[in-house]
Amino acid sequence: MLHDFDLAGRRVRLWQGTGESYEHLLLKALGYAMLVPRSPDLAIERPLGLRYKPDLVAVDDWGRILIWGECGAVGKRKIGWLLKHASVAELFVFKIGVDVAQLAEELRAAVEAKHRAPGRLVIVNFVPQIVALTRSRRIAHVERSWYAEVVV
Repeated sequence: MLHDFDLAGRRVRLWQGTGESYEHLLLKALGYAMLVPRSPDLAIERPLGLRYKPDLVAVDDWGRILIWGECGAVGKRKIGWLLKHASVAELFVFKIGVDVAQLAEELRAAVEAKHRAPGRLVIVNFVPQIVALTRSRRIAHVERSWYAEVVV
């Protein structure tokens, strides 16, 4: 199913694949609206030829990964691999209604400190009501009251 969004002043069409939840699709849209103002070349589901394909990604002119965004269900192993092997400058994990403190603690335990430079791994946890708050699919900017952010 195709969904039209107006995200940070841009029309974005996202395809909801078979088995993909609307919440996962919405997290991609929210992450895009949040990050595209600071990284105008941000892309959604752009393959990079790595072991994993990002939900959101921005690369510089030399191919370095500036931003990698993972939305919804993502394992600690994948996050650890990305931080260790993908040379990601910033990794964002977008969630809805999770226990952020517990998740942050689990990630600190799972990922070696040398791969978690300050500010490199960020969890963005949206409020459980985010689907209702964004029902219009017009998200000029992501309201600060919609999420909590934890730097791991």
